Amino acid sequence: MFSKLALVVVTSSVLVGCASVPMEAKDRSELAKKFEAPSGDKAGLYIYRSGSFGGALKKDVWVNGQCIGETAPNIFFYEEVDGGKEHKVSTESEFSPNDLMLKAEAGKHYFIRQYIKLGVFVGGAGVELVDAEKGKEDVAKLALAKKGACSQP
Repeated sequence: MFSKLALVVVTSSVLVGCASVPMEAKDRSELAKKFEAPSGDKAGLYIYRSGSFGGALKKDVWVNGQCIGETAPNIFFYEEVDGGKEHKVSTESEFSPNDLMLKAEAGKHYFIRQYIKLGVFVGGAGVELVDAEKGKEDVAKLALAKKGACSQP
């Protein structure tokens, strides 16, 4: 009986609730959603999480091993990286990081969606590249989160 109850509680916490993270001012968020070209020889990464599935979970995101911050439902980060190089976007999952390798072209924007998935003990996360049209449509509905510390080292 206890194990069934524990399973229901864990599953419910993954599916409902709402985590929050520090947010940027609305004007900074609106500016980022203009999708202006990245500066110089840079490429722009929009890393986002949309929808409410796993709303109680915060999940770390890293670019090239550097912490970008924790995600929560309906937020995005914007990060510029060197064009012409390969970059690794990572997110935490239940047992190990999930990585996306991306060769970024200078002057281009890339849209990377973080998604939550069920795990054995807690929800995990993954990242996937989304086409620019869909990414812009998704990000336009979201708010810019402040970059900050990740929960995992």
